Amino acid sequence: MFFKFLPKDFNFFDLFEKQAGYVVEAAGYFKELISRGAIDEPSLEKMHKIEHEGDEVAHKILEQLDKTFITPFDREDIHALAKELDDVTDMIYTILSRLKTYKITKVDGNLMEFASIIEESARGVAHAVGGLRNTKNTKSVSDACIEINRLENIGNSMRDRMLGELFEKEKDPIAIIKWKDIYQYAETVLDICEDVAHIVRSILVKQA
Repeated sequence: MFFKFLPKDFNFFDLFEKQAGYVVEAAGYFKELISRGAIDEPSLEKMHKIEHEGDEVAHKILEQLDKTFITPFDREDIHALAKELDDVTDMIYTILSRLKTYKITKVDGNLMEFASIIEESARGVAHAVGGLRNTKNTKSVSDACIEINRLENIGNSMRDRMLGELFEKEKDPIAIIKWKDIYQYAETVLDICEDVAHIVRSILVKQA
């Protein structure tokens, strides 16, 4: 009965799933570019287009939030979820932008390792967000959130290991500064994915 009172011409779940789809697309394209090891202007423009399309969906969600009296879950959670999903694609774009700005032409294996974990986490995010449409399927959503948390923990360990190797082996202080930023940005993507998981789990608890 509750969902009969929601606007028939607007569905928050559709847009959240669309926004999560851009997260997956951005993460997949990021992995593809890192595996190729070349960040040029066209590839950066394509990632910017994905990021911009994600922004547009986030704006639609927030605009509709201002117009809708009855929402499928707490307004604060809708706002927070739209923002965090948007932040994931923003941060992935930032990494590519920094690589080009820093003129890093050779991508190392460490970043490829991060790219794989980021893609896994993005798919977990999409699964978790998609599960909000049917809150009876809480176990599947909860499992996705647990996996996202696990991947974030792996990311923390990876970052610390990579920074340790960087400080030990790299002699160029400028290169150290550049790669330190890149590794920390990559781990931040996983942090934001974990933030999404926390919001999703909070929504499930409130809906129980």
